[in-house]
Amino acid sequence: MHAFIPDKPYFSPAEIAELLMVSPITVRGWAARGLLRAETTPGGHRRFLRSEVERFLRERETTTLRERPLKVLVIDDDDMHRGFLVEVLTTLDVPVEVESARDGFDAGRKLTDFAPDVVLLDLMMPGLNGFEVCRRIKTDPATRAARVIAMTGFPSSENLQRIVAAGAEIMLAKPIDMPLLIHSLSLSGAGK
Repeated sequence: MHAFIPDKPYFSPAEIAELLMVSPITVRGWAARGLLRAETTPGGHRRFLRSEVERFLRERETTTLRERPLKVLVIDDDDMHRGFLVEVLTTLDVPVEVESARDGFDAGRKLTDFAPDVVLLDLMMPGLNGFEVCRRIKTDPATRAARVIAMTGFPSSENLQRIVAAGAEIMLAKPIDMPLLIHSLSLSGAGK
């Protein structure tokens, strides 16, 4: 992730969101979890020092420049969409190991056996929906370190708030914008 950081001493959550192409809710989530440390102004507003933003980006970059492939689990009940994502991810110029699951129940075993770094999670699935799957991922000590990127054909502010509250980093609208997905996976520059 080689984001250009403007030359200024501090940034607002909205500026960080625009810079990193995520929602402001994601930035607030990172701050709440201590991943991106914020200073608070006397008026109660969060501000991120340039040095903290640089540290955050360096850490994210080093987690993607690993010796082993990035492990991605795609959970989607749409066979064509799931197959498309698996095909695209396995043809990138960087090492990515991909598994897939057709629903939340199928995902349960794969989450434990495969131990993904990232879960691409469809929200609207029969049986166990994406909101519940995300909540379970994030409350289980064995899986909570996995990053969750939600996907939906029904993007709305309500769905975004619900899935971020369940622990997802970001919600992408279907059809998936592949450059944005690759950027979200911290694989910028990986496309063929």
